Amino acid sequence: MNDTEVRMTNLFLQLGLDASEPAIAEFIKTHQLPADMNVADAPYWNEGQRQFLTEQLKADATWAIVVDQLSESLHEDAVKARGETAS
Repeated sequence: MNDTEVRMTNLFLQLGLDASEPAIAEFIKTHQLPADMNVADAPYWNEGQRQFLTEQLKADATWAIVVDQLSESLHEDAVKARGETAS
């Protein structure tokens, strides 16, 4: 049984990234994705990271919630832009 609390900081640790709050905020700010790109298909993941993200989403695992949150954060600019063009 895995007792790791599923949070954004632990997701970043799982991905081998700096999990400090400032680092997470900076990563999200500087790694925005186009609206039509799946988070696991982003060009900046290595193969292990891509595989982890894909597996968690496909399995609808506990981590999927946090991966979805990360995806939403990484698509924030694209969603805002889409909303502005719809006005």
